[in-house]
Amino acid sequence: MHRARLVTLTGPGGSGKTRLAEEAAAGLPQAWLAELAPLDRPEAVPGAVVSALGLRETVLIGSEMASPLDDPVALLVEYCAPREQLLILDNCEHVIDAAAELAETLLTHCPGLTILATSREPLGVPGESVRPVEPLPPDPARRLFMERAAAVRPDPETVLRESDAVDEICRRLDGLPLAIELAAARLRMLTPRQIAGRLDDRFRLLTSGSRTVLPRQQTLRAVVDWSWDLLDERERTVLREVSVFAGGWDLAAAEAVCTGPTADLVGALVDKSLIVATPYGADDGDGMRYRMLETIHEYATERAAEAPELRAAAERRHRAWARALVEEAEPLLRSAGQLPWIRRLETELDNIRAALYHAVVSGDEEQSSALALAMGWFWWLRNYCREGAEWVDHVLRLGVALDASAANPDPEAVNGRSHPCTAPATADVFDELATIDPVAAYLADAEEDHPLHRTRMKLRLLQLFLLSESQPVGAMQDERSRAYVARVRSAFAKGGPDAATLPGLVWPLTEYYIGAVEDRPPHVDMRPQLDAVVANCRAYGGDWEIGVTLMLRTHIVVDSPGGLHGIDGDLAELRTLSRRVGDRWMRAQVCSAAGETDMARGLFGDAKSEYEEALRLAYEVGAYAETPFLIARLSEIAFRDGDRAGALTALEEASDAADRYGVTDSRAYVRLLRAQIALDAGETAHARVWWEEARAETLRGTPPPHFVAALDGMDALVTLAESGPERGLPRAADALRRAVRGRCAEPVTAGLVDIAASVLAQLGDHPRTVRLLAAACHWRGGHPRAMPERAEADRAEAAARQALGADRFASERTLGTSFTAEDVLRDLAEAIEEYPVDG
Repeated sequence: MHRARLVTLTGPGGSGKTRLAEEAAAGLPQAWLAELAPLDRPEAVPGAVVSALGLRETVLIGSEMASPLDDPVALLVEYCAPREQLLILDNCEHVIDAAAELAETLLTHCPGLTILATSREPLGVPGESVRPVEPLPPDPARRLFMERAAAVRPDPETVLRESDAVDEICRRLDGLPLAIELAAARLRMLTPRQIAGRLDDRFRLLTSGSRTVLPRQQTLRAVVDWSWDLLDERERTVLREVSVFAGGWDLAAAEAVCTGPTADLVGALVDKSLIVATPYGADDGDGMRYRMLETIHEYATERAAEAPELRAAAERRHRAWARALVEEAEPLLRSAGQLPWIRRLETELDNIRAALYHAVVSGDEEQSSALALAMGWFWWLRNYCREGAEWVDHVLRLGVALDASAANPDPEAVNGRSHPCTAPATADVFDELATIDPVAAYLADAEEDHPLHRTRMKLRLLQLFLLSESQPVGAMQDERSRAYVARVRSAFAKGGPDAATLPGLVWPLTEYYIGAVEDRPPHVDMRPQLDAVVANCRAYGGDWEIGVTLMLRTHIVVDSPGGLHGIDGDLAELRTLSRRVGDRWMRAQVCSAAGETDMARGLFGDAKSEYEEALRLAYEVGAYAETPFLIARLSEIAFRDGDRAGALTALEEASDAADRYGVTDSRAYVRLLRAQIALDAGETAHARVWWEEARAETLRGTPPPHFVAALDGMDALVTLAESGPERGLPRAADALRRAVRGRCAEPVTAGLVDIAASVLAQLGDHPRTVRLLAAACHWRGGHPRAMPERAEADRAEAAARQALGADRFASERTLGTSFTAEDVLRDLAEAIEEYPVDG
């Protein structure tokens, strides 16, 4: 008010505009409040101000009693012109034109006058300074609630015990003081948790306002009704239409969904404090983003329900807009220009969810399928895999319901229930869909002649892909699941264009499901499949698709026997493709694959550089689910470099990230590394605890065979430390046997042979120790052992050389160099017989 003579406080009803104006005037010697809310005629505004200033006898504001003054405006000018004073015009919105005209006249002729107006929209007078009254931040909102709680409860301290519920109330009521006060008044009969649980019906709940205030402020509905009544029909239509948005929208989206002159009408609703406009962030481009406070949104949704045809049409346009957005974004998510598109989809995620919801509820399988398929890669990239899989599941169930409805119009045809697509609007469609079994339906009918058959097959594979990282071991170990996965797999294994795009190109990953249910290890037949999918993408796909399949082959082959031979060619091509495509996720995966290759070869310095670059790119693109594993890999490298403190610090970071993003396999890996570090420090009991936790995590995910091998090897080492070599030896042999059966890569099996050699060294069996160490060295192809395993092997070899002598040592070593896995396992079986467990 020191910089402008007309300041207008704007905001929605109940935001505290009047209270703020009164506080601003407190203590000023010449300050007058003119309450305009009771007026029902614009012409009464000057007279109301005259009465507020005490310039005539008090009359009933709004009555028909004749004024003794011929010209109240002239009287006001005459009185105010020589004085310095503050005039508050409170609640101008329903007489906005008259209030604006009076304010402009008084400011023109009264140089010492300052006007502070409160209104749900600006007055539009030259020189006006508009100051929106923002909702209360969390802490002040909480304080207000607690102050009002103290006024209605004899034990306000008990309210503090439900602080989470209090925070939820304040947040869901948008920090609006009046709504918070109305909610606090309910503490006479409800707890904070009960109030929070009833806020979905807030207009029925919040009705116990003070009898001393105006009727429009006694209930939350009355507050919003007041604003609604001031809208013209076009503004009401747009407010109903934008209620289909969830989480906000921009002007282009509003123009795609709304009818009429959208920009002007949205602007008018912003002016009337029913829509909030916020500039985009610096990274999101120019323009404004719009949203409604939750209370206004709920009210607008109720009003839209009063016009079902209008609402349905707006929902259809909203679904079409969302589909166009995600289909435009989908290929660009895999390009050098991906970052703004990732941010865009994150911003619009609630809208996309709403579009999917309404597509399913309305029985629109084609639209919901298109939305789900276009969102598939985003869900994977940004770690929304479980949510995405659930949406796909809803769409697949919808397809079954629609097929059944078409085949049998009897509304009781599906499980004795009405079909979701024909159920009353009040029915919970998703509860109805939950009664449908899409797997059984597909196995009963391959539906190859259905017009949406190809689309449905893509959805089925997309669902398997999204669940592949989190499906618990044994989740699909039944005959029906095996048949289902096999049928989905065969649809894409034959190749063609559908198998050269997402999700079709990831069909080899179904081997993890098939391998589990057929009780055979994954990877067994995967090289031919991986070669086939690469060739198919070379024929039908683009650079990104070729790169992804090469990357898939690299990641899997590096953990398979003979995988290090020939892998460098794929890595070189991958680097070229990833640079050309520019996709940061692909570049991160290339670095990660190169890091895995370097780790297998014992090149830990090179691996560290690759993992650090992969981590940087993963953070940049927001592929946060990738980060726990990369951080854990860097922790392992630090440990092997002798930096135990650095390794533990990195593991804390990796553990936090794995918990935050729900990455089960990374949680298992972190705990396995903790067990290894604890065992190296002689903390055997702690090592066992960490090992048990790692094992428990593997049961929740889909650990690859090489991780299971590492887990088994650690079990053998911990058992050795706990119970001695006689008990450790069978564990070491079992670990190697499982790894060989699982077709683990040579560096993995060599590490397990080293563990068995360590056990034999403690038994004093030097010949077998030398043979096994020589076999492990040979299997590594000349690549060095890592620390601390190298130090352990050196100690065992030195002890054996001293015990056996140079000639015997050399002969045993030569023999071990020729050992196959079967030879090692046979040698271990004989050793187990020689060193039985006592008792």
